[in-house]
Amino acid sequence: MRRLLRTPAGLAGTVLVTAMVVLAVAGPPIWGAEAERIDSASILQGATAAHPLGTDNLGRDILARVLVAGRLSLTLALLATLVGATAGVLLGALPSVLPRRGARLVTGSVNALVAFPGLLLAMFTAVIAGLGARGAVIGIGTAVAPGFARLTQTLAASVAGADYVSAARMLGVSRWRVMTRHVLPNIAEPLILNFTQALGGALLALAGMSFLGLGVQPPSFDWGRLLFDGFGRIYATPAVALGPAAAIALAGIGFNLLGDALAHAAARRTAPPGTDAEPGAPRPVALGEPDPDAVLEVRDLTVAFPGGVTPVRGLSLTIAPGEIVGLVGESGSGKSLTAAAIGGLVPYPGEVRAGRLRLCGADVRELPEAERRRLLGTSLAMVFQNPMAALNPALKVGGQLAEVAVVHQGASRAEAAARAVDRLDHVRVPEPATRARQHPHELSGGMRQRAVIAMGLMGAPRLIVADEPTTALDVTVQREILRLLREVTAETGAATLFISHDIAVVGELCHRVVVMYAGRVVEELPVGELASGAAHPYTRALVASLPDMETDRSLPLASIPGRQPPPAEVPDGCAFAARCELATARCAAERPPLIPYGTARRVACWEV
Repeated sequence: MRRLLRTPAGLAGTVLVTAMVVLAVAGPPIWGAEAERIDSASILQGATAAHPLGTDNLGRDILARVLVAGRLSLTLALLATLVGATAGVLLGALPSVLPRRGARLVTGSVNALVAFPGLLLAMFTAVIAGLGARGAVIGIGTAVAPGFARLTQTLAASVAGADYVSAARMLGVSRWRVMTRHVLPNIAEPLILNFTQALGGALLALAGMSFLGLGVQPPSFDWGRLLFDGFGRIYATPAVALGPAAAIALAGIGFNLLGDALAHAAARRTAPPGTDAEPGAPRPVALGEPDPDAVLEVRDLTVAFPGGVTPVRGLSLTIAPGEIVGLVGESGSGKSLTAAAIGGLVPYPGEVRAGRLRLCGADVRELPEAERRRLLGTSLAMVFQNPMAALNPALKVGGQLAEVAVVHQGASRAEAAARAVDRLDHVRVPEPATRARQHPHELSGGMRQRAVIAMGLMGAPRLIVADEPTTALDVTVQREILRLLREVTAETGAATLFISHDIAVVGELCHRVVVMYAGRVVEELPVGELASGAAHPYTRALVASLPDMETDRSLPLASIPGRQPPPAEVPDGCAFAARCELATARCAAERPPLIPYGTARRVACWEV
């Protein structure tokens, strides 16, 4: 709620919706009698001191009627949205559980309904269902349903292919149970957000139906009916129509602002404390001297495989306590292998070489095996892209978390189990004791990712390496995971290396950005300069390829021509030269070094 009220849109939406709800509750008891009182001496008056919005053809006060009509208007909008959401969710979820032919039939029906104009569909349904409030509710609900169905179908399709759904089907779980237990619970949050926004649209549509004479019929009245009654007098006494029009507009705007603010509230970034240095600035330490304050310090890291394959080439990186550093680049640029090298997880026959690889002040390569395992097991937390790969589907979640404390901290099984429940609760997994007794396939995708984060928090991590932890998650759960990473970093003071190919997510989460291409770092800069101050042509191309609300949809989306060279075919010069519009003969022949460029940044390019 605090995040919601920090934004002007969220504050305005909350105030407007709250006012409308209060009006719907208190309006009829307070102004109901005045709204129904007939005064033959005041028929068809304009705005006066006694009647600020005038009176109708029976002398009834229009302001009182507008205030009373809020209850019926909001109630009908809520009912219509519930009808549309219920029908749409069921219709959209069916393809994920029906046989192939049935799924195709439902999908085709949804596509046809989405293509049909919503207002015409609502009017057609209302005429069939009968004029009046009931017909209008059914009509608007029918018009709302295809949008919910399409959204549900899209979300359910991604969930239906998840590993835990496949595991449930393999165990013989019925199709309907798969839908109600594994599919719908995992897509509820975006549907709820869409429901809030749909309320505003339903309110406007119902007012339009009543204005056209297809909705609420006398003697009942809603805002649309009042607008219809006053429209004929709008040129003589405008106030009689402006009152209900203003109520409709304010309510519609309020619900839309609130829905939009709810969708963005989770993405609000709070700057994590815990570091004395300004986040976003590279640490000013000489390459030849260790940085005593750094949590992670890597110098000249190289990962090579037999046959001349070198996915990571001479990478240097420093992360301070409380700092979140984003590592970005196309697939195949060496990001995940960098994380694996830091955690000692490069598979055989890969070879890791580094001039320096220090974690928490200790050189990992120089430690005895037992101490190295203890340091990595307690001070380093790894969060992988696919939590099903990190969690054993045959073991319960709590047991897998407890294993960390038993192996690395010498805890008893009872102590480790209790700490596992505590860590699950710490990352806001609902009913942690129950979840600890469940298998991974029984948890949603977001909850499994939280469980993996909780596994890292079983110790006291000083470094969190998150390797694309939100790629397979829907947008709402993605925001929750990002917010959780921010909060964990702020609470523990840990350093975080966030690896992603999504430069927009990195721009929201991180303090500093390190851009990789073909195994090398090509630019390092504060996140505040990413959108408009990137210097390297590759970084600028990545930012330009990200569409936003101002992107011209009539033009093709921006892209980077060509492809990244394979690790075994990286040229001697700049690896990006073949795709760069600024490349010269020197770029193709000589590799540019990564050198300081301005303040708080480094760039590897001959042409900047």
